[in-house]
Amino acid sequence: MKRTILMLFCLGALLGMSAQDQYAKYTQGLPFQMAAVKAPVIPELTMRLSDFGAKNDGSALCTDAFAKAIDQLYKAGGGHLVVPRGVWLTGPIVLRSNIDLHLEAGAVILFAADESLYPIVETSFEGLDTRRCQSPLSARGATNISITGNGVIDGNGQYWRPVKRSKVTDSHWKRLLAIEGSQEMKKDYWVPSAGYARGEQGANMNVPKAETEEEWQAVKRFLRPVMVSLIDCKNVLLQGVIFQNSPAWNLHPLMCQNIIIDNVLVRNPSYAQNGDALDLESCTNALIINSRFDAGDDGICLKSGKDKDGRRRGVPCANVVVDGCTVFAGHGGFVVGSEMSGGVRNIKVSNCQFVGTDVGLRFKSTRGRGGIVENIFIDGVSMTDIATYALTFNMYYGGKSVAEVLEDGDQPKVEAVPVTEETPIFRNIDIRNVICHNAGYAMEFNGLPEMPIDRITLKDINISTHHDATFQFCRNIKKENVNITILK
Repeated sequence: MKRTILMLFCLGALLGMSAQDQYAKYTQGLPFQMAAVKAPVIPELTMRLSDFGAKNDGSALCTDAFAKAIDQLYKAGGGHLVVPRGVWLTGPIVLRSNIDLHLEAGAVILFAADESLYPIVETSFEGLDTRRCQSPLSARGATNISITGNGVIDGNGQYWRPVKRSKVTDSHWKRLLAIEGSQEMKKDYWVPSAGYARGEQGANMNVPKAETEEEWQAVKRFLRPVMVSLIDCKNVLLQGVIFQNSPAWNLHPLMCQNIIIDNVLVRNPSYAQNGDALDLESCTNALIINSRFDAGDDGICLKSGKDKDGRRRGVPCANVVVDGCTVFAGHGGFVVGSEMSGGVRNIKVSNCQFVGTDVGLRFKSTRGRGGIVENIFIDGVSMTDIATYALTFNMYYGGKSVAEVLEDGDQPKVEAVPVTEETPIFRNIDIRNVICHNAGYAMEFNGLPEMPIDRITLKDINISTHHDATFQFCRNIKKENVNITILK
């Protein structure tokens, strides 16, 4: 009997160790130093949302039930908040330390389409310090948090987002114009409300011209939030859940440490304006693995703040592993920038596939950003049906997608200017074992004359494309077994 108990104890210990070490392989043998990233440890206590008076038929708000359950779990030292099958309509949810939000199969958390539920808060958006509506799901300064399970989190994004006529069908456009309070702000551009239109008029980088509280409230719908905002959190796990239909960016971890994104599906409609799937910003020690991204903007994107605000923060996005991921529709499969003013370094991308994205591998910035992007290692990417470039380095980003730039025939200003702290630097990037079938263009290197793209290794690259590669203002480009087949 004693021997049996001892064996069971050892087995339990091994299983516990295995659960903690299942991610260790992703940080072994990297071309840079990176500590192992482990999943957060959540206390065993479990509570069910249905025990707090919430209804699962989408007929009534569950905001108070979520708040009460999370508060009670937090005061008890943490645990698992289980969301059972059903549709749970709610306002903002704020996670706290040592809590796992667990969605059972068939569970849908649907964030309500009502701007009055989302107060205006101080935050960061597109790399700038600004004010936006509170995110539907958020945490700030939390430790040991997770969102897990087999359910769906839906941000009701169509309530918030503008739509470009060119991106939807005729019938879709007619339905938009019929929505009460909405309007065609300018030709072929629909906005959801008059308040949104007021906010966009004269806005600078999505920051409206508002000073008084009354002015901010008048443009509230324009201040559409990212759906999942995790700021300054440590030990984070997102696993198994479907995140979809966000007001702006879908997942936005900002200044987080030790974060794992594992086996999630992140999706937005193809017409979703600013509908990035994942923007990992100024984070350290992150795993993005075995996940799928299907978005109206960039798929997997690394950032570190924009211009002066990003340089003042000075926190790079560093020590990141992307492995076994798929990106479908989107402006880019794997993307760095354009908000990279705090720097991006020590990144490994492997075993990924991009299917039908506008661009495959996309590096973008512009004068004014500053920051250094370096030590990026890409090994093993397969791509099919890439609308524009399989690989692009563009130091003249102006807010448009690559497809829009090509369609409009934009030509950047290439005259050299003095090098300052506002000059972006891209260097020491190794790209190998890439196969791309049917791209519009092979590769684009479009550097700055005052700061060429430097030290890029291209090895074992095979691209079938309609247009050849172009190289401008770049140096120390090493090519080995690079094969470009021009399709007829």
